[in-house]
Amino acid sequence: MSPRRIAPAALAAGLSLVATLAALGQRGIPQSNDEDEPPIPPRASEFHFVRMEYTDLPQFHRRWGISSRTGMGSGWWNVDWPAADNHFTLGVQRLTRLDTGDPRHMRLTDKNLFDYPWIYATQAGWWDLSDAEVSRLREYLLRGGFLVVDDFWGPEQWDIFRHTMDRVLPNHAITNIDPSDAVMHVLYDIGPKDLTFIPGSRHLRRMDDGSVQVFQPEGTAPAWRAIYDDRNRMVVAINFQTDVGDAWEFADVPIYPEAMTELAYRFGINYIVYSMTH
Repeated sequence: MSPRRIAPAALAAGLSLVATLAALGQRGIPQSNDEDEPPIPPRASEFHFVRMEYTDLPQFHRRWGISSRTGMGSGWWNVDWPAADNHFTLGVQRLTRLDTGDPRHMRLTDKNLFDYPWIYATQAGWWDLSDAEVSRLREYLLRGGFLVVDDFWGPEQWDIFRHTMDRVLPNHAITNIDPSDAVMHVLYDIGPKDLTFIPGSRHLRRMDDGSVQVFQPEGTAPAWRAIYDDRNRMVVAINFQTDVGDAWEFADVPIYPEAMTELAYRFGINYIVYSMTH
């Protein structure tokens, strides 16, 4: 029997802007520390932000950041968690008619993985996926799932990520996203000028005159790339050398550039709508 394709959750009739993206900066959600982030109450819905849990490569293991609230160790998989996940979920709820529930996180081997059409992984240049996880990710993508990877940097991390994806989807090229691709226009129109650097909070500096400047790491350039299946459906969206997750996390912090948060929400929502309609 051929594997069952994930049935896309139905979008509510039409998608409309119910608030401006700039208004997201007025929600007043605590931003000083992820530990202070209030959880979104559990609720079943048609869309959940799902973050991939994974084991770090031993040589890059993140050895700090045990959560006092949850007792969970902070591998690289939970950078920006839970603030980025919560803020983006609230943004999707406000800016679309999608029924959004509480953000969740799970390993690829979780029995509930196939209930979700969209998963997110950060720091994918330091993940260490087992053969079982590689096999499960391949099945997930080929059955209609969609993966977004974000916030990884430099040639070493790129090589680790590319090697992993060669195991997941052999003989499937990684290519730059063409400006005409459907994912760039499925809800918001994202043009070539928008393929720009989205900074992490670590890339911001307050100047003597009180202004805030963005400092892109030397020798880096943002890249928006993708992997497609044999039917030319995008199955992996790659945000390389840019930090969409921080733009979600710091959506209501005055020091963070509003234009970059706006762009990050447009990318993220387009990824979701694409994943649920293609």
